[in-house]
Amino acid sequence: MIELRPELKAKLQNLPSSPGVYRYLDKTGKVIYVGKAKNLHRRVNSYFNRVHPVRRTNMLVHHIWDLVTVVVNTEEEALDLENSLIKQYQPHYNVLLKDDKSYPWICVTKEPYPRVYMSREKPNRAARFYGPYPKVEVARALIGTIREIFPVRSCRYSLTPESIQSGKFRLCLKYHLKSCPGCCKGYISVEDYGKYIDEIKQILNGDTKQVSDYLMDEMQRLSRELKFEEANELKRRYLLIEKYRAKSVIVNPSIHNIDVFTILRDDTAAYVNFIYVRNGSVVQCLTLEYKLVDADSDETDAELMSTAMREIHERFKDRYDKERVREALVNVVPEYPLEGTDYIVPQRGDKKKLLDISLKNAEQYRVDKYKLMEKLNPEQRVTRTLTRMQRDLHLTELPRHIECFDNSNIGGTSAVASCVVFRDAKPAKREYRSFNIKTVEGPDDYASMREVLTRRYSRLLDEGQELPQLVVLDGGKGQLSAAVQVLDELGLRGRIAAIGIAKRMNEIFFPGDSVPLYIDLNGETIKVIQHLRDEAHRFGIAHHRNKRSKSQIHSELDDIAGIGPKSKTLLLKHFKSLKRLREATVEEVAAVVGAKRAQALKQALQSK
Repeated sequence: MIELRPELKAKLQNLPSSPGVYRYLDKTGKVIYVGKAKNLHRRVNSYFNRVHPVRRTNMLVHHIWDLVTVVVNTEEEALDLENSLIKQYQPHYNVLLKDDKSYPWICVTKEPYPRVYMSREKPNRAARFYGPYPKVEVARALIGTIREIFPVRSCRYSLTPESIQSGKFRLCLKYHLKSCPGCCKGYISVEDYGKYIDEIKQILNGDTKQVSDYLMDEMQRLSRELKFEEANELKRRYLLIEKYRAKSVIVNPSIHNIDVFTILRDDTAAYVNFIYVRNGSVVQCLTLEYKLVDADSDETDAELMSTAMREIHERFKDRYDKERVREALVNVVPEYPLEGTDYIVPQRGDKKKLLDISLKNAEQYRVDKYKLMEKLNPEQRVTRTLTRMQRDLHLTELPRHIECFDNSNIGGTSAVASCVVFRDAKPAKREYRSFNIKTVEGPDDYASMREVLTRRYSRLLDEGQELPQLVVLDGGKGQLSAAVQVLDELGLRGRIAAIGIAKRMNEIFFPGDSVPLYIDLNGETIKVIQHLRDEAHRFGIAHHRNKRSKSQIHSELDDIAGIGPKSKTLLLKHFKSLKRLREATVEEVAAVVGAKRAQALKQALQSK
């Protein structure tokens, strides 16, 4: 096994389980291998946890000094991105895709009578290209099905109005087989033929429902006719088309030379991701981190975006000197735009998906950074989370000890309550407590909450135990008012903070304030509160089910002194029901459980 650098080992541990592309770099920073993965964490780590049977792979692992990853949405996008990066970097240890051979495209020519065919050539403006397709079988299946549905020509004749008028072309066999409408003789107008092409383009743009429906109908027809081999071939094509979609997000020929910038911000830093797209391919992905002085820094996202753009332009100065970039995709328009560049915030389509991938990589960079920090200092994450909660909830101290209460009953019966305890934002399950409601009759959640809180905190005070910094009530203003009343009576108002959670998860109520506080749904505070409420609900429901189950098997015999489980079983086995037991004489009962128990039993049953 090769001894890895601590920095590389930390990166391997923190890799996401998402699809993506990874690049291995040597000591000089040169890319020596590019690979794709359905699961980046599992795939990349597989290089380093064993000795490989292939010598070339062992040599690759020996030269790996660093790695860079790009996260995407699907495995198909990873295939496309891998293709473009291999052609960009020409890595030494990659065998495939280093030449001009590429993934297949489906081409629709720009002619009066367009052709539809598969091609591996580089997309150009002479035709409309769709794809690329990760497997050639997918492209062939789609073209074959399209040609079965639509009568489109496959010949390479240059069909212009003049050439058709001259009559120099002959009808081929496909016309007689009714798979071509006779374009070379002008038997179909350009407008009518164009309708076929418009529908084909719609399918190639990703709307494959028409093709799938056609294949399914044909497959069922052939099955009914017992032509199972032909039906199986259609099934294969159907599954291929269902598995893969026609459009690629990462590599799209309609997106030529463009830059993508996204900014993400938290309390301590801002992260700007940059994706470098040239000739329809992603050739560079970089994330920059900018430390913030404090969470309320005056620097806006637009100002930070401007700073990052200038730094990135300086880093890639040689490339920008050679080619002019006139369009940039951003999620925040920079404060000081670069001259001659249009900034677009896309709302839909391929450009929006490309922007989302950039934002996803910025988020992944942030997550990886915090994971690494937490490994080096586990207490740091806890402190960061508690500090965020203290600020969001306006607390006077860190909420290291939190308790959450929830009521559970059905129509007021079997009423119970639960109390869950979190320490340092994590469940302390040994300290969970459940309560049977004793003084409240009927479904009165407020009175139940008052009883539970009084019992809980009276006991903590009597025993001199530690009090929580925060109490969370699963409910709105009513439950919170009940809690405040109890805290006032016990003299704990001001020593324990209390909040109520409404049904809408991000609405937090404070004592004496009718307007709720809205918290960021993606923040640490709401995640901890949601975990608290889920635990309180789960624990309360479990206790309520146990109590309800016991009440359902309760019998009048359980309340009679001297009649234990064994006697109860003997009586019910002999008399079958309480009605027959009531009607039986003392002598008959005594024959089962004895005279003394029989006398006590009959007296107890007669008094009820």
